[in-house]
Amino acid sequence: MNTKIAPTASQIRSLVNVALGKEKADLTIIGGDLVNVYTGEVLKGWGVATKGEWIAYAGEDAAHTIGPETTVIEASGKTLIPGLIDGHAHLLHTHATIHEFLKHVITTGTTTIVTEMLDFAFTVGYAGVADFLESVKDQPIKVFATAPSTLANGQVEYRDSISTEEFDSLLANERVLGLGESNWVPVTRGDEPLMDLFARTLGQGKRLEGHSAGAKGNKLAAFVASGNSSDHEPIASREVLERLRLGMHVLIREGDVRHDLEAIAAIKDEPIDFRRLALTTDGMGAAHMLAHGFMDSLVRKAIELGFEPVTAIQMATLNVAEHFGLDSIVGGIAPGKQADIVVVPNIRDITPVHVISKGQQVVEKGLRTVEPRTHIYPDFMRKTVRLPRDLTAEDFKITVKDSGAGEVTVRAIDLGADIANKEALLPMKVANGSLELDTKRDIIKLAAIDRIHGTGKMFVGLVRGFGLKSGAFAATASWDASNILVVGASEADMAAVVNRIRELQGGSVVFANGKVLAELPMPISGQTAELSMEEIAGKFQQIQSSVESLGCGLDYAHLMLNTLTTTIVPSIRISTDGLLDIKSGKRVDLFV
Repeated sequence: MNTKIAPTASQIRSLVNVALGKEKADLTIIGGDLVNVYTGEVLKGWGVATKGEWIAYAGEDAAHTIGPETTVIEASGKTLIPGLIDGHAHLLHTHATIHEFLKHVITTGTTTIVTEMLDFAFTVGYAGVADFLESVKDQPIKVFATAPSTLANGQVEYRDSISTEEFDSLLANERVLGLGESNWVPVTRGDEPLMDLFARTLGQGKRLEGHSAGAKGNKLAAFVASGNSSDHEPIASREVLERLRLGMHVLIREGDVRHDLEAIAAIKDEPIDFRRLALTTDGMGAAHMLAHGFMDSLVRKAIELGFEPVTAIQMATLNVAEHFGLDSIVGGIAPGKQADIVVVPNIRDITPVHVISKGQQVVEKGLRTVEPRTHIYPDFMRKTVRLPRDLTAEDFKITVKDSGAGEVTVRAIDLGADIANKEALLPMKVANGSLELDTKRDIIKLAAIDRIHGTGKMFVGLVRGFGLKSGAFAATASWDASNILVVGASEADMAAVVNRIRELQGGSVVFANGKVLAELPMPISGQTAELSMEEIAGKFQQIQSSVESLGCGLDYAHLMLNTLTTTIVPSIRISTDGLLDIKSGKRVDLFV
């Protein structure tokens, strides 16, 4: 894949001259053990010299590159690894501004990120996506993106949030490396607009990022035949192997959404080539980042689980770069590559001591030495909760057409331990022509409310397994729709919590007994808070504690709530039009 990231003619001359000793390097690292991801070796006592953003020399003796103005890093006894790469991030899942996010990522040795942009697409369309791309320009580390595949993953009323012309404009952007994760179900159904989008993406020489949860056999083969060349959904080593054998790059998730690395680690014992195996966060929350780090934590865990250290490092560097066609620029430490280098204590201790990104030392002795560029978010990103009026308890009543019925059978979303929920058919009592809640059986109300189009359209259904015995919980960061989602054991509290969301212009709120118990305002697109990472983590802990005090037993209630609209898992979901059967792509009735 071609990008415009390349040295100029004058820079090339300088690189040649530094390598020959005719010019002196800007920065030289000496005495370290270099992990060569190209050959799988650890090269003892090597040096690396940089000029500007680029590596000029790598070899056993870098003394000829050092002059009086050269910054020298003594790395004897330490190890040099390439800058780490996350090939499937969701930057908005930290719910922090880009400046706040990068402040923390820089110290983890992650120097390149490829992120999804779906969240802004559903909320503010092309303008929001374009603003996001602007926010990540000229930052201390490189941030690439994939164009949001609203056709494959969006709920029906949000699929046209980006037009055909706007997609083509995004695909032409050098920072956009391909089309974002696309669900396999519409592919196997023969969705023509999606096939056309795939063809246009491939025609630009860019990648199709896959999402094949639940696909196997001929359906998986069909999905790969459509041009999707990566997947981050396998949760077992046999699923990884099946995809590797079909030529896919497989990214193992280890973040907030899933922790799959331990279950998949058995693949390390297979007699196969691992060069198409990679690691990814698939999105990571503020608390996890503060406690564990970012891509560095994934490499450490892979090594702890028995992967050979060089293999684990390849899985977070060269393997990712090769998938996206970026290996001429990043992924390894060699002359002519961009100078992304991390100095760590040793090959098994991936704790960054020094980080060089684009030739600049951004971390010295574990401390950040640069400040990311602050992005000013435009006004259109701040007014995205467009409800025509305040809601009341009456809005959350579920009326039964047969007013004389004493009991009806209803279809509910049945929560499990993760986001792959099931359908439950449940008998429910009727009182005064409407459904009664049944907290004793853990059946409460769930509503999806449009906040984008200003219509206030909403649907009220039922969910089992959330655990609330009282109160209500609402959020605006729902996946694949960006609706307001609210669960509650009280219609009055459900109305009150949504009205508070409207006042905040987005966020996450817990409400009970006439008052707010915890909240995190997210005024930017209803997705992003203007707080420090520490404050965001603290607010989420308060939210989790509050929903637990109301009876919820879910480990990550905010995540579980926001996934109840997602179309990427083939199960039952809620929309403002009703319940959706993702496999069939059809709406199903609440009443059976």
